[in-house]
Amino acid sequence: MAGIPTIGYGHRLLPHESFPNGIFELQAALLLAGDARDAEQAVQRLAKVALSQGQFDALVDFCFNLGAGRLSSSTLLKALNCGRFEAAAEQLLSWDLAGGEVNSGLKARREGEFQLWGGAGVHHEGAA
Repeated sequence: MAGIPTIGYGHRLLPHESFPNGIFELQAALLLAGDARDAEQAVQRLAKVALSQGQFDALVDFCFNLGAGRLSSSTLLKALNCGRFEAAAEQLLSWDLAGGEVNSGLKARREGEFQLWGGAGVHHEGAA
């Protein structure tokens, strides 16, 4: 992510963390498990409507990548909690910028989340 120091499988380094010699595979896996758990708990806390497994998984990935703070203040969450599931899915696709520019990696990630969300059941302008 743009300018945010990470280690392992995308673990955001916290101010008190330091890994001057890098980390081993097991450490990376443990950090990933903790980050995934935190993202799951954030989605469970923030979503006020019942979610399909795909919707839950897409939101967990979103939180893992962008943080619960971004989800909590998003139009995506507002639409979701009003029961506007298609509008929420569309909102996923708007989170593809880094430094004000469309980032191909983020675009691909958001498209993947969109597919997890509903796949063929949700349509958007870029869909085939």
